[in-house]
Amino acid sequence: MTEGPIRIALVDDQPLFSAGLKMILRSQPDMDLVGEAINGDAAVKLAEETLPDVLLMDIRMPVMDGITATKAILGSPALASIKIIVLTTIQHDEAVVRAIQAGAAGFLTKDTTPEFLLAAIRTVHAGHSVIAPALTNELLRDYTTPAAGNDEVLVDLSSRERDVFLLAAKGLANSDIAASLVLSEATVKSHVGSILAKLRLKNRIQLVAFAYENALLS
Repeated sequence: MTEGPIRIALVDDQPLFSAGLKMILRSQPDMDLVGEAINGDAAVKLAEETLPDVLLMDIRMPVMDGITATKAILGSPALASIKIIVLTTIQHDEAVVRAIQAGAAGFLTKDTTPEFLLAAIRTVHAGHSVIAPALTNELLRDYTTPAAGNDEVLVDLSSRERDVFLLAAKGLANSDIAASLVLSEATVKSHVGSILAKLRLKNRIQLVAFAYENALLS
């Protein structure tokens, strides 16, 4: 059975920017634009009505901002599988951190190239994140106020899962974690999935944010 096109929803309050995005998305045979909205409140309704695979979400909008909308969408069990990419005009922005903490699968600046935008959508749809680990760490370091370091938040993890958690939180890829811990990549992938489930995190970006929030990285 052939998988259908990637179903995409667009949320942005700037007509000219939205028009350009729609042209790009509609030019792709493997993508289907299923709806659009101009504020966060309408975004939640759009997500409920269309259940897109990927939702492109502007951060700053009237009525309800993109971060609040992201929390509302990903906090709903019926909508939690939607992958959200937030759109911002400024890369080094505290709002990006809030979006990561809310569960966004990544972010793009609005001046990104069409090619990178399309690649990011396909990457997120495949289950990966679109934000460089080094940039994630830089943003979280600058804009996160950590609580006192407390290993108790990792109490449900096994000893090996803790090892994997700390390396993943530093931005290491599965192959690098596998080499460091002398494990197979498949085993590392399994551990990461278990860690995310136990800590109730949606993706590896949230894992990094969780580590910073709890002062678990030296």
